[in-house]
Formats: sequence, structure tokens, C-alpha cells
Amino acid sequence: MSPTVDAAATLVRLANRIGEFFAAFPEREEALDGIAQHLAKFWEPRMRRALYAHLDGAAQGEGLAPLVREAVLTRRGRLDPALLSADPAPSAASA
Repeated sequence: MSPTVDAAATLVRLANRIGEFFAAFPEREEALDGIAQHLAKFWEPRMRRALYAHLDGAAQGEGLAPLVREAVLTRRGRLDPALLSADPAPSAASA
């Protein structure tokens, strides 16, 4: 196996473990937000970039649990480093 495949498999495994924890939440939206918040807070940008590369690439997110897939797709604007760095709007603190 190539290192890229191993890295993607590791990210999928980690993301699914996070999803397993939040799947126990009674409200689906709370679970989706919890997954997204955890990834935003604890995963560095290169890990999130790699996760989105796995989703957008030939693998099409293979192996991701449905709840995790939904969380990262529906909250992409808050998680994807490529989208976050492309935001041209100045922050209120810099104004």
C-alpha cells in the first residue's frame, strides 16, 4: 500500500471514531455540529485538507460513515482550509 492510501485510511478511521461518539446524540443536527466542531478544533488544516482530498478524489470518501460524510459535506464552509483561506472579507478586528 502507498503512504497516501495509508494516510487516507487512517483519517477515515479517526473521523469514523469521532462519528461513533456523536452518533449517540439524540438530535441529528447536534451530532453533525459536534463532529464538525471537533474536526475544526482538534484537526490541523493539513488533516482536514487530506480528508477533503479523499472525499473529492477518486475514492469519493470511501469508508466514511454516513453521519461523518454528511457532517463534513454540509459544514464544509467551516472546515475546509481551502475555503477558509479563500475568504477575502476582512475581519472585524482588522477594521
